Amino acid sequence: MNWLTNLIRPRIRSLVEPKEVPDNLWQKCSSCEGMLFNRDLIENMNVCYHCGHHLRIPVKDRLEQLFDEGKYDNITLPDVAHDPLKFKDRRKYADRIKDSRAKTGLQDAITIAKGTMGGLPVVIAAFNFSYMGGSMGTGVGEAILKAAEEAVKAKAALIAIPASGGARMQEGMLSLVQMPRSIIAVEMVKEAGLPYIVLLTDPTTGGVSASFAMVGDIHIAEPGSTIGFAGRRVIEETVRETLPDDFQTAEYLLEHGIVDMVVKRQELRETIIRIISLLTKAPAQEAVKKGNGTKGNGGKRGKAGNPKANGKALPGGEKAALKTEQKELAAKALKQVKAAQKTAQKSSKSLSAKEDLKEDTGQNAPGRSQAS
Repeated sequence: MNWLTNLIRPRIRSLVEPKEVPDNLWQKCSSCEGMLFNRDLIENMNVCYHCGHHLRIPVKDRLEQLFDEGKYDNITLPDVAHDPLKFKDRRKYADRIKDSRAKTGLQDAITIAKGTMGGLPVVIAAFNFSYMGGSMGTGVGEAILKAAEEAVKAKAALIAIPASGGARMQEGMLSLVQMPRSIIAVEMVKEAGLPYIVLLTDPTTGGVSASFAMVGDIHIAEPGSTIGFAGRRVIEETVRETLPDDFQTAEYLLEHGIVDMVVKRQELRETIIRIISLLTKAPAQEAVKKGNGTKGNGGKRGKAGNPKANGKALPGGEKAALKTEQKELAAKALKQVKAAQKTAQKSSKSLSAKEDLKEDTGQNAPGRSQAS
């Protein structure tokens, strides 16, 4: 009987008993509700490979995707009073801060990093929505000022990547004061003649969208991002109208001229490098490898207009392909400009029509009163 208990019974149990499956293998897409294998999702930069929806991404992963070879230096955040008002609602504000720090491993809702993109110096201030909804308090305001100072000091472009619900209400008026302070930080960068680029991600709302997030030289947005000030329901109750389904999305703001371009996450790095190179009139090394397992662009570039691969001149076929790619990019940019011009013409026509209507009603009003 020993062979039955020692051999057969364990085999039967292994077949019948349910096997434990780790909880972090799969994730559901919030848009199409398709099941996503985490390893494949990470390789696709947290973009759903069923519908193309851009899921939120940790700050660490985003910085690795943007900087050359995924390498960068973290800048220490300034020390501030974390609970100046001794605020308490259902829980103490100090306890909420402790929980957020333990959950994310971050000091505050923002991370400042410096490095290079395409060989060009860059300072990035990126928000983490997992830390109290990326809300902006005194610590975040000081960090934005610090990022601006570092950019001016290093003569680097400043890139802001907001993902925030707005001002942190637990700090009251002190959080609202950070809005004008962040504008001062941006002005420091602009006065130094350095590029200030804003990458709008999901979500960018409240006091953040009403301050530094909307005063960039160039505004880039990820597809499907929610961008606005007040919530949709609040606006509908105020104006008493039903808003369009795509209201406050990146695509809606692009159509109405608030956002300059909507770029997929896989193309963000190349797009930002190209913009910084154009604004600073400095050649970029487009072939510098990216981090987080993504591939580079092939051969390096030396001076502008002098493509090289491993120090050697490119063959004729590759040169032709490069010229074709440049023509396609130029044609795409021209289309965007024409679309923006058409939108501006439509808006000006509608405004003039409204003014004509007001004049007509103003002229007809006395006649009506006399007739009555």
